[in-house]
Amino acid sequence: MAQRKKNIAVMTSGGDSPGMNAVVRAVVRTAIHLDCNAYCVYEGYEGLVRGGNYIREMGWEDVRGYLAEGGTLIGTARCMAFFERDGRRQAAKNMVLNGIDALIICGGDGSLTGADRFRAEWPSLLEELVSNGELEQKQVEPYRHLNIVGLVGSIDNDLSGTDATIGAYSALSRICEMVDYIEATASSHSRAFVIEVMGRHCGWLALMAAVATGADFLFIPEKPREDNWREEMGRVIKHHRSLGKRKTIVIIAEGALDKHGNKINPTMVKDLLADKAGLGLDTRITTLGHVQRGGSAVAYDRMLGTLQGVEAVKAVLAATPETETCFIAITENKITRKPLMAAVQETKEVAKLIEAQRFNEAMALRDTEFSDQYKSYAMSATMGIDGQIKLEESKRMKIGFINVGAPAGGMNAAIRAGVAYCRSQGHTPLAIHNGFAGFARHHGDVPLGAVRNFDWLEVDGWASKGGSEIGTNRELPEESGMEHIANLIKKYEFDALFLIGGFEAFHAIAQLRKARSQYPSLCIPYVLLPATISNNVPGTEYSLGSDTCLNELVAYCDKIKQSASATRRRVFVIETQGGRSGYVALLAGLSVGASAVYIPEEGISLQMLTADVMHLKDVFARDKGQTRAGRLVLINEKASRVYNAKLIADIMREEAHGRFESRDSIPGHVQQGGVPSPMDRCRAVRLAIKCIQHLEQFGPKGYERPEEITQNPLTSAVIGIKGADVAFSSMQDLEEHETDWKNRRPTAAHWMGMKSIVDILGGRQEYPTPPQDLEGLTAKDAKRGLLVK
Repeated sequence: MAQRKKNIAVMTSGGDSPGMNAVVRAVVRTAIHLDCNAYCVYEGYEGLVRGGNYIREMGWEDVRGYLAEGGTLIGTARCMAFFERDGRRQAAKNMVLNGIDALIICGGDGSLTGADRFRAEWPSLLEELVSNGELEQKQVEPYRHLNIVGLVGSIDNDLSGTDATIGAYSALSRICEMVDYIEATASSHSRAFVIEVMGRHCGWLALMAAVATGADFLFIPEKPREDNWREEMGRVIKHHRSLGKRKTIVIIAEGALDKHGNKINPTMVKDLLADKAGLGLDTRITTLGHVQRGGSAVAYDRMLGTLQGVEAVKAVLAATPETETCFIAITENKITRKPLMAAVQETKEVAKLIEAQRFNEAMALRDTEFSDQYKSYAMSATMGIDGQIKLEESKRMKIGFINVGAPAGGMNAAIRAGVAYCRSQGHTPLAIHNGFAGFARHHGDVPLGAVRNFDWLEVDGWASKGGSEIGTNRELPEESGMEHIANLIKKYEFDALFLIGGFEAFHAIAQLRKARSQYPSLCIPYVLLPATISNNVPGTEYSLGSDTCLNELVAYCDKIKQSASATRRRVFVIETQGGRSGYVALLAGLSVGASAVYIPEEGISLQMLTADVMHLKDVFARDKGQTRAGRLVLINEKASRVYNAKLIADIMREEAHGRFESRDSIPGHVQQGGVPSPMDRCRAVRLAIKCIQHLEQFGPKGYERPEEITQNPLTSAVIGIKGADVAFSSMQDLEEHETDWKNRRPTAAHWMGMKSIVDILGGRQEYPTPPQDLEGLTAKDAKRGLLVK
């Protein structure tokens, strides 16, 4: 007897959040790929209780176009019936009638708690259905055990155990966009704005928005203000105004409290700012409300929803009756499975601790990033107010800030955070304008040389600025003249260099490190904060600017796909940047549902193109007038020396023989983005401060201790996110073991595992893998017929 196909259902519950549609699409298509039947439960638990047409089997094409849509296309509704046992029994009956005993739920902690309870009651609910005569024993026998997997869809990012919930970064993006708009009018009229954001028990949105926008003051539930908060806020804002700031932004979470548990609302803050006896500022209140939930998901939430949806299907299929109900989490960059109820209990514990006014304990239960960001924000907001310097004079350093390579989103936010930290500790931060080229040739220019002090009033406004305000250049120290660079470092008495940039910056530190033996003045610590849209720096899985780039590219692709869909049978071949790294192309392909992605790590062959053209012919042949029929193909700019976007589009158009159209499109430098994404801004702040802290542990005047500096491998280091950790890696180790110098990328690409997911969810058919290029003598021998293979 043939084994029955597994029926897997997916539903969205609780408040909607951007990225839920990515989950639904991923679950449906992964289930079908794994030879299961996929179902959607419409309207959340309400649909589960009502049954009938609310539970529908889904086909592959039913979820086409889901990625670009906001909210949840299968609906969500509050269901009072499911709170009662009778309602849950009816839900169990509807699932059995549809042959479903595997359920994937995307929702908040309340929805997931209800799911765990439903699973625990499942055997007894089936018994009642049989004893009541509603179902027969033989009907329930194949479905004696219910397996449930949870995914956290919540804009508040309020579930413990995961760094990000699906929808949180999209909501943060909306908030930062609104605050950026408000800042323009605030500055024009020299006004103050009090901006209220969502977050009853969790201040993640408010905190990250404050970090990303450089807000003047912040109220969150986990860190309530002392009794003197009015005086403290007045002192901070008065100080900021005395520096010359024309605008004041105060961000307040809707659950903001004082230390006695009394609510602090926007009106109280506004009245204080506008008080003529105090600051007397022209003040407005803006409550962002449900605009925070709206719109299409950003690239990160599409990626997160997709990867977690795929993992959820694997988890529900691997589950046994004894398996604890799990949810899918992400820690730094790693997708993991974690016990659901332990996370829910910890989340509820935070709310209880806040209610009990045990705020330090509540703060301790938040993740490391949350506490790091709060410390970073508090340091930059209150810097210079009390006049206290934390380090004694003998430990203070002169630190050079230099950008190397192409501009990337988040560079300015990183410099702002680094300068703020230096000032708070008593260090002297100096800007080296226009990279090593500016340092070498314009350091002594009059009236403005390339080496300058930072003006904090100017730097304070850099939090949301794109590009590089101190300039950047690809020139390496050896090209500028290593002896000249060494003499300049000695001349300006730099105790350390903080580099921000891509592979060129990585190469620059490698050259400086190797030249230490020749030039004692180079025996100072160096640290690199990777910033490049290509995300090709060894030692990290994430680079500043890559998230901004993906958001710009995804928005561009959405518009192109809309055009392709309007004409229905059209394919657009889009060329992405990224150098010899396919990261941007692959992640964008994952986020927009590309039919194929061509990357340098894999290459392109004629057989591969033939397979893809045949697949597209088949797809359009089966298209029965459906909407959203346009297709996208993404190609990295250096995926092939011969096949570029235009040539591939021409080949597809020729081979289509009039059955569909093909066009090429090149977004070019648009991908570097305008305003950096909130993720790039927030990570820039956190990582930049860690970089300066890393440098200061080696102390000033390292050139007087050359052996000590050269013998410590971490005196030249790269900060990076690796798996679930933020770590520093020594340059020497990275150069020798993890760098593909020829292709200017790491030897191993952590993201290559996503390639199969992109192909599977895009419906791409199997294709022959291109053979590796032969090089050097091997290639010559092959051409002479001297190689057997």
